[in-house]
Amino acid sequence: MAADTSIKMSNALRWVGAGRSDSQEPESAAERAVGDALQGRAAKLVVLFASEALDLERLVTHAQRLAGDAPLVGCSTAGEIAGGGPGDGGVVALALGGDGFVIATTHVTGLAAAPREAGAEVAAALSEVAGAPHHLLMLLTDGLAGDQQEIVRGAYSVAGAGMPLVGGCAGDDLHMAATHQFFNGEVMQDAVVAVGIGSDAPLGIGVRHGWEAVGEPMLVTASRPNRVDTLDDQPALDVYLERLNAPSEARTDREAFIRFALEHPLGMARRAGEEQVRWIPSADFDSRSLVTSAEVPPGALVRLMVGDTASVLAATDAACADAVAGLDGDQPIGMLVFDCAARRAVLGEDGIATEIARVERYAAGAPLAGFYTYGEIARTRGVAGFHNQTLVVLAIA
Repeated sequence: MAADTSIKMSNALRWVGAGRSDSQEPESAAERAVGDALQGRAAKLVVLFASEALDLERLVTHAQRLAGDAPLVGCSTAGEIAGGGPGDGGVVALALGGDGFVIATTHVTGLAAAPREAGAEVAAALSEVAGAPHHLLMLLTDGLAGDQQEIVRGAYSVAGAGMPLVGGCAGDDLHMAATHQFFNGEVMQDAVVAVGIGSDAPLGIGVRHGWEAVGEPMLVTASRPNRVDTLDDQPALDVYLERLNAPSEARTDREAFIRFALEHPLGMARRAGEEQVRWIPSADFDSRSLVTSAEVPPGALVRLMVGDTASVLAATDAACADAVAGLDGDQPIGMLVFDCAARRAVLGEDGIATEIARVERYAAGAPLAGFYTYGEIARTRGVAGFHNQTLVVLAIA
């Protein structure tokens, strides 16, 4: 009986709402998604994830009007996630409200030129939520700008080990050209948007990828930021293609290589737990190097990674279970999901529908929102917190 009373009190102090729309008319899409998330309530925060297929300026401007005095943050996507299943070309919104939440927001542009400084700057601006019993820092970044691990390192250098991190990198429907970030009615590029969330109830984080290492480990013998030049003293691209017996089109055509690499990331060895995955968004066919979304340092041991439907869905269950377990017995009143676009390539359309249905079971009827990303952020301990081809789940009690 005491547990039931605690849940009711938590719900009275905090609420979470979610909405979605598949409309291509931006004002209508905002009305539906944000309106369903708010349901006439005054929010502390509105989070918006939207496809590049929409007119983002009109969408975000109208969404901010609907949010009223609440800060609005968000980014463009490579697909949207909400209750009822995944989507493409649409909009989802999540709103937080109630006296049980403390919210602080900020943003920084110029991410590509100084990613570590950007991470440090946004973390410093959000220190006010650290006094809440439970707190975290959510980062939404331009995944095509700069070394994403450096953003995490910068945030960690200021926030310290006591501030968990979650978030994801904006997408552009897999065009790999440019992504956008949203902050209080403004649409930006080359930016990191940050939200400090403080709560008087637990916040649980789960992070798993489900990829499995194959073959012998390789030594990174030369690399630069966002680039692996040689593996075992051989051109990295050549080693990668040969070990995976890549099809002929992936060896000569950039678009074909991008599609192939979505299903074949690199895994960096860690002292414990799963390998840390690094996405390969492209390659330099002239220098024969691999382009990576974050640093793969010289001296690192890496292995090629593969996955299948069973392993990826097992990781979905594990990430959700870890997030809910972090609520210390409370029931979730909302969930945010950051899921790598590359996992869709393994699961296929039927598989991603199955995956979101599994997430919904763990949400147990609570509002759900999220997006398919170009990289995921999750750190509950240690300095490493940038991931690729991984599922990150934030459960809110």
